[in-house]
Amino acid sequence: MLKLFRFLKPYTLSIAAVLVFVFFQSISELFLPTLMADIVDIGIVTGDTGFILRVGGIMILVAVGGVFCTILGNLLSSRAAMSFGKDLRGRVFAHVQAFSRHEFDQIGTASLITRTTNDITQVQMVLIMILRMMISAPLMFIGGIIMALSRDVQLSVTIVAIIPVIAAVIALIAAKAIPLYKSMQVKLDKLNLVLRENLTGIRVIRAFNRIDQEKKRFNEANLDLTDTAIKVNKILAIVMPALILSLNFTTVAVIWFGSARIDSGHMQVGDLMAFLQYVMLIMFSLIMVSMMFVMIPRASASASRINQVLDAVPGIKDPPRVKTDSGSKGCVEYRDVTFSYPGAEKPAVSNISFSAGPGEVTAIIGGTGSGKSTLFNLMLRFYDLDSGAILLDGVDIRDMTQERLRAKIGYIPQIALLFTGTVAENIRFGKQGATDEEIRHSAAIAQATEFITGMPGGFDAFIAQGGANVSGGQKQRLAIARALVRMPVIYIFDDSFSALDFKTDAMVRAALKKDTGESTVFIIAQRVNTVMTADRIIVLDGGRVAGIGAHKELLESCAVYREIVYSQLSKEEIA
Repeated sequence: MLKLFRFLKPYTLSIAAVLVFVFFQSISELFLPTLMADIVDIGIVTGDTGFILRVGGIMILVAVGGVFCTILGNLLSSRAAMSFGKDLRGRVFAHVQAFSRHEFDQIGTASLITRTTNDITQVQMVLIMILRMMISAPLMFIGGIIMALSRDVQLSVTIVAIIPVIAAVIALIAAKAIPLYKSMQVKLDKLNLVLRENLTGIRVIRAFNRIDQEKKRFNEANLDLTDTAIKVNKILAIVMPALILSLNFTTVAVIWFGSARIDSGHMQVGDLMAFLQYVMLIMFSLIMVSMMFVMIPRASASASRINQVLDAVPGIKDPPRVKTDSGSKGCVEYRDVTFSYPGAEKPAVSNISFSAGPGEVTAIIGGTGSGKSTLFNLMLRFYDLDSGAILLDGVDIRDMTQERLRAKIGYIPQIALLFTGTVAENIRFGKQGATDEEIRHSAAIAQATEFITGMPGGFDAFIAQGGANVSGGQKQRLAIARALVRMPVIYIFDDSFSALDFKTDAMVRAALKKDTGESTVFIIAQRVNTVMTADRIIVLDGGRVAGIGAHKELLESCAVYREIVYSQLSKEEIA
C-alpha cells in the first residue's frame, strides 16, 4: 500500500497542515485532564474562585482550540484523500487505455472495473483514517502514558498490565482477517463478472428462458461473497467488546487501587480523576489503532490489486524512434504475417502476404474462424504479430506511433457499438471537430439520414447506452457514418453490412464507392454479393491464403471460394 502513497506528493502541504492540526488537537486533549485536576485539588479545596475561573477559562480556550483543530484537520484530510482517490482513478484509467487486448484478457474487464472503483475507495477510506487517527493515536497513547506517570507511577502498573493483552488480541484478529479480505475482493470480481454478463446478455438470457438459471448463478456468487463477509465481521465483532471489556476492567482497577492510595495520602482526588481521563485516552487510542487494523488488511489487499494494474506493462508500445512515412497515401502491404493468440495451439493466421493501394477495394472472405478479423486487428495493433511485417506507406506499423497509425484508419467493427449521447455526438466521435455539414454528409453516404430525421430531435436525438433504442441495421449505419466523417486514407469494414438488407447494402456500397474512391478499402464479409465487385478478393481457409484474385478468376482457380459461392448463389446468379 505504501507504494501507492507516492502519488500523494501534490498534497504534501495539505497533509502537513493536517498533521499540525492533529498535533494541536492531541495536545489539547492531553492538557485538559491536568487543568481539571488543578481545579479540583487547588481551586475547590482552597475555595479560590479566581483560580477556578482562570483555569476554567484556560480549559474552555483549550477545548475550543481543540474543536477548531479537529474540524480543520478533518476537512483537509477529507480533501486530500478524495483528491488522491480521484487522481489514482485517473492514473489507473489512463494506464488501462494503453493496454493491448492481451492485458485486458489477462486481468479481465470485470476485475478492472472493481479495481478502479471499489479497490480505490478502500484505499481512499484508509488514507482518511490514517490522517485522522494514525497520527493522533500514537501521540495520545505516548502522551497519555507520560502524563499518567507524572500523576502516579505505581498506579500506572495497571495500564502496563493490560496493553500486551490488547496488542495480542489485535494481532490475532488481523492475522485471521487479512486472508479473508483478499478473498473478498476476488469474490467481488466474480460477482461483478456475473452481473455484467447478465446485463449485457439479457436478450439472449430471455430468448433461451435462462432467467432462473442466471438468478441461481448470481445468487451463488452473491452468497459466496456474503459468507466471506460474515466470517470477517464475526472475527471483527470480537474487537470492540474485547477492548471495551479491557477498558472497564482497567477503570475498575484504577478506581480500586487509586482509592487505596488516596486513603493512604499518596494521591489527590484530582490526580485520580486526571489519571482516569488519561487511561481513557490511552484505551481510546488503542481502539483507534484496532480500527485501523480492521481497515488496513482490506485496503492492503486492494492496494496490491491496484499496483498489479499499474505495474502491468502494456505489450504494445510506441517505438523509441519513430519513422516517418512518405505521406498519407494508404498503401498497405502484408509480408509473410503470422500470429497466434496467447495460449492457442496453432496460429490464427499463417504466412499471409498481399498488398493493397489507394483506389482499390480488397475483400476478405472465408469460413468462420478463418482469421479474417484477426488480420485487421493486427493492422490496428490491437495485437502484435509473431513474425513478418505489415507496412503502411512503406513503414512498418511497429515503427509508427499508435496514434499516427490509427489516425489513418477508419474502422467499422463487426459489432457496432454506440455511446450514450446524441446521434451527432456518436458520429462526431470519429472526428472531434467535425462540422454539422460533415456529419450530415457522412450520414447521407451511410444511408442513415432517413431514419435519423424520423427520430425526435433528428441529429440531436438521444442514443441510449449501447444503442439500445435503435435497430441493428441503424447501429451499423451510424458506425459507418462515424468512420466516414473521419475521412481516413484506409477504411476497414469488418462484416459491417451483415445487418443491412440487400437493397440498403447495395445503396451504401454504391455511395461509398463515390466517396472512398481515392482511399484503400478493405471489406470483410460473409456474403458473396458484398465482395463480388471488389478489385481483389482474398480467400482465407484455416488462417492461410487459399486464393487471391478477382471474382471470375477465383471461380476457376480456388475450390474454397467456389464452394462458398455455390452455397450462396444459384446457377443463374453465378452466370
